[in-house]
Amino acid sequence: MGDKRLKSVLTIAGSDSSGGAGIQADLKTMLANGVYGMSAVTALTAQNTIGVEAVMEVFPEFLEKQLDCVFSDIFPDAVKIGMVSGAALIEVIAKSLKKYKAGNVVLDPVMVSTSGSKLLREDSVEALKEKLLPLAEVVTPNIPEAKILSGMEIKSEKDMEAAAEKIGRDYGCSVLLKGGHSLNDANDFLWQDGKAAWFYAERIENPNTHGTGCTLSSAIASNLAKGKSLGEAVELAKQYLSGALADLLDLGRGSGPLNHGYKGL
Repeated sequence: MGDKRLKSVLTIAGSDSSGGAGIQADLKTMLANGVYGMSAVTALTAQNTIGVEAVMEVFPEFLEKQLDCVFSDIFPDAVKIGMVSGAALIEVIAKSLKKYKAGNVVLDPVMVSTSGSKLLREDSVEALKEKLLPLAEVVTPNIPEAKILSGMEIKSEKDMEAAAEKIGRDYGCSVLLKGGHSLNDANDFLWQDGKAAWFYAERIENPNTHGTGCTLSSAIASNLAKGKSLGEAVELAKQYLSGALADLLDLGRGSGPLNHGYKGL
């Protein structure tokens, strides 16, 4: 028996058949950031760079089995939660996180895909708010998602700050509100226990942004697993994402994927 140890991260998310987002992006990101990635699949999706054609959820009982198998054998040092479209699945995840006392939970509240496809049903929004947000170390909404979570309009930097604080205070978690979506370019705002910080990044002119949210949240989880503070984890994750975007990989006919392995190629 060897004594090689790697920090491990579990992604709980949907599968992307085109490989650019979801668990595929998560596992690539984790490998590139020096941790061992594991997955519990919430749904299969038929999608590509143009859009999502179909979604097939797993049964809640099967998701619970996946989680039990991971937690009871290779206990994750961090957990990243991505696309979960059903309220019953959200309840299973919340139950498992509490049962195993999971730490360093990064919640990417995936409600809308980069291509504009809606991924979260209305009945699931409340379950996400009530069950998962209070268990998260940090939640990483984009502006459209933050509008839903905060119930506020977001049209300026001040609005971003106010919305992040409202979400954080309402649900007892840290909030990384991502600029993007035509507001504030690549600058993100972190609200943590009443403290505020902006993370600035140069906007990279690259139309291929499929899976950027998955990638950023997985990189944050990877760095938390390695013992970094939340601020350090966000900074390192943004640097990694910028590098993957700057590589200018060009695949597919729509909004293409990033080169997650740019450091090794």
